[in-house]
Amino acid sequence: MEPEIRIVTNDEDLAREAASEFVHRAKEAVRTKGLFTVALSGGSTPRSLYSLLVGDVSLRARLPWEKTHFFWGDERHVPLDHADSNYRMTNEAMLSKAPIPAGNVHRIESELPDAHEGARKYEQTLHDFFQQTPRFDLVLLGMGPDGHTASLFPGTDALSERQHLVVANWVEKLKEYRITLTLPVLNNAACVVFLVSGAEKAETLRAVLEKEAGPVRFPSQLIHPTKGSLIWLVSSEAAILLPKTLKNLKSAER
Repeated sequence: MEPEIRIVTNDEDLAREAASEFVHRAKEAVRTKGLFTVALSGGSTPRSLYSLLVGDVSLRARLPWEKTHFFWGDERHVPLDHADSNYRMTNEAMLSKAPIPAGNVHRIESELPDAHEGARKYEQTLHDFFQQTPRFDLVLLGMGPDGHTASLFPGTDALSERQHLVVANWVEKLKEYRITLTLPVLNNAACVVFLVSGAEKAETLRAVLEKEAGPVRFPSQLIHPTKGSLIWLVSSEAAILLPKTLKNLKSAER
């Protein structure tokens, strides 16, 4: 299935489009199977999305908070109160402000001294909850200028992992471990939504979406759900180098 590309004017519109998709996926999942599972992303663009979901009265009222289970696509190997913690950002922006049962929040234990132990425990969490290879109703992803997504960075060992659901991935250029879901999990999702903004990502985005011939250069190129949909929500700045053929791949208004 070809990806769907939606180009919006600015970051504010990007957050609102993402929020609309989030609510749509949540309501559909609850209607069909009684609960909604989402893997969250870190970063500034998702923060705006999360704040909107709780801050907009209409969106907040439409979300089935009590039937939504929150997971993370990746986490920094830092304590919970660290400024770089994806959990901390999400909790401050959304989780602490919404009527979410404590048991619905499934965080990565990034504070453990051994990142590999944190990855092992999160893999067990996924096994216990899903009882099979996880199939998230929605996975939110970002993309860095280097094409990384979640904590799958170019040239890292996690890109070739096919057995484990979660790994501690050493990122040499950052000199640190990141705990991340692996490609088999991400590509088993019912829907993956990329949120991309910023002119500094324009060239990478063009290369990823045009599917340039030759070896895969960017981890984001490896995201293609096997039995699900792939949506790229892109700001006009990030989309500036996309050819017209791709810019026309927009969805109709929901």
